[in-house]
Amino acid sequence: MSRASLWVPFAVFVVMSAFLFAGFYFEDPHELPSALIDKPLPPFELERLGDRQAVGTEDMLGAPFLLNVWATWCPTCRAEHGELERIAAEFEVPIYGVNYKDDPAEAVIWLQRYGNPYVFSVVDRDGQLGIDLGVYGAPETFLVDAGGVIRYKRVGAVDRRVWEQEIAPALAALEGAPTSVAPWASGTDASGAGR
Repeated sequence: MSRASLWVPFAVFVVMSAFLFAGFYFEDPHELPSALIDKPLPPFELERLGDRQAVGTEDMLGAPFLLNVWATWCPTCRAEHGELERIAAEFEVPIYGVNYKDDPAEAVIWLQRYGNPYVFSVVDRDGQLGIDLGVYGAPETFLVDAGGVIRYKRVGAVDRRVWEQEIAPALAALEGAPTSVAPWASGTDASGAGR
């Protein structure tokens, strides 16, 4: 094998390494694009964790809110839980939970042990709501405006930095902006015609 032919694989390796480095260094892996940004929260009706009452998307409307996808099997959910508790205690933003592919009985015990920052959590036992939301895994957090339109998505833990630099400013911007209403909440379909 000639020396020139050894350079080709080495050059390919260097170019691929440069692309990988640039992707890891310059791109935030938590900023995964979501097709649902500026789209209505998918309508649903599921059991409320703890009492099995049916609740749905319309039960969360009226003010901007956070929708947090969590599970007892998720160690990162445990890591972010304290920050969600702080946000719920210190700020006037409702937090709703989606208990994702989990055992509801274990989830109730988990919230009793670690505290419950949620207005309520829904039981997404089979993960269908997660699929509708485009969830990659837990935890994921959505900021939804008062009319039910998704304005922000965070993949991964919400910590103090994420709250202060990303979510709180987005929430403040929402609170000062006119609210659009999701078609299912206004009694119209996507075309604007009544249902």
